[in-house]
This record gives sequence, structure tokens and C-alpha cells, in this order.
Amino acid sequence: MSRPSSPATEWTYSEYTRLPDDGNRYEVIDGEVCMTPAPGPAHQEIAANLLVGLRQYVREHRLGRVLWDVDLLFVNGQYLRPDMVFVPTSSLEGITDRGVESPPGLVVEVLSPHSRRIDRDLKPPRYRAFGVPEYWVVDPKSASVEVYRLQGAGGPEVVRDALRWQPDEAVPALVMSVADLFRS
Repeated sequence: MSRPSSPATEWTYSEYTRLPDDGNRYEVIDGEVCMTPAPGPAHQEIAANLLVGLRQYVREHRLGRVLWDVDLLFVNGQYLRPDMVFVPTSSLEGITDRGVESPPGLVVEVLSPHSRRIDRDLKPPRYRAFGVPEYWVVDPKSASVEVYRLQGAGGPEVVRDALRWQPDEAVPALVMSVADLFRS
């Protein structure tokens, strides 16, 4: 992670788009630029396993869209780029050419060595403030998923066996084996 010595207090979208296209991932959180190296192969494998399961479930039940590596653009000075998001049907108009400009129903991050502090400390309060109901942090080191239910109080629930997600009470829940997420 790299931080400038004197961060800008507020970034415009135009300034954000001028950050280098050098293979690193850039985000702007509270006016500060956060840079992490591109995800490694293990990270990508885990994210792909999760994406396949989420996308199949969302499509089967016509719940919305699951997007991979897309910008979340809520307000100036807050440009986040999670590994994936679920956008419910009711919020699809928030998907634009720039990214997702309305609160998604789920945000997912797979931890990398350089992203731990950003994903665990900086992002949950931002997502809560933006109205995101659920946030998952997938931790390859502990082979677990931290489930943050952001509209309630308390910390994350650490899941090591079966990950259960039900964005719509009218359809059956998705149940995924956490161990399967970490298989090559």
C-alpha cells in the first residue's frame, strides 16, 4: 500500500481516472490514494471460485448482476474498487459506463498481503455509510470469510464451514462450502 505524504482532501472523478494505468489497483478513500499491487494467482483463483457460484445463483434467480473488478463511485473523494459486487435488480440503473454509482447489495474483497488494512479497517465504515447491507472479506490465510452485516451493530461473523447468503427472502438461500473457495 502506498500513500502520498499530503493527500488531497477531495478528488473529482476526472482526477481519479488520471491515476496511472500501470497494473496496480488504485482507490481513493477519504481523499487519500491507496495503491495495492495487482492481485496474484492464488487471489484470482479464490475470487473466480466465488464469482462463479455467486453469478450462477444470481442469474438462476434473476436477482440482478454480479460484477468483477469494477469501480464504486458513491461521492467525490470515495472511489473504491472491490473484487466483486452484487447489484440487485432494483438498483441496476446505478450501473453506468463509469462503474457502479448506487449502493450494491453485496461487496466482496479477497485479502492480499498488501490490502489487509484497507479491506478490514478502511472500507467497512465507508460501505456502511453508503448503505451497503453486506460486505465479505475472504481471508486465504485463515481459510475463512468475514461477513459484515453493515446495517447492524457489532463486528464481522467469521465463517469457516458453509457460507449462507439470501439477498431475497422469496428465493432459497445460496449455501457455499468455504473450503471449496480455496480449492485450485
